[in-house]
Amino acid sequence: MRGAGDRGSAIVDFTLVGGLVVVLFASVLQLALVQHVRNTCVDAAAEGARYAAQVGRTPAEGAARTTELLRASLAERYAQDVTARRVDAAGLELVEVSVRVPLPVVGLLGPGGVMRLDGHAPVEWP
Repeated sequence: MRGAGDRGSAIVDFTLVGGLVVVLFASVLQLALVQHVRNTCVDAAAEGARYAAQVGRTPAEGAARTTELLRASLAERYAQDVTARRVDAAGLELVEVSVRVPLPVVGLLGPGGVMRLDGHAPVEWP
């Protein structure tokens, strides 16, 4: 009888390939989630820096604006560690807003740790 040794091999093939596809999909999902959080935090930090760089504003107001944006767009845990300060970069006064956020993890997959993201804006003078 020809092909009797191949009986049940379709189930094994489906299981092996299906497992690889699920791992690949979860990896792409994890990468997309990390990229989304990173881009949102960078945008919030830059917006907070631009807000604090306006005439009459303080770095603390920029940090508060960044925190407000992070709470509205992501979640409370991403708005826990926001700092702002004025820095001198080669004679140009800037406002720097720094955000430290945890890496989002899907289930137990993906890396753990913290991302530090910064936003900068030149200070406006009256």
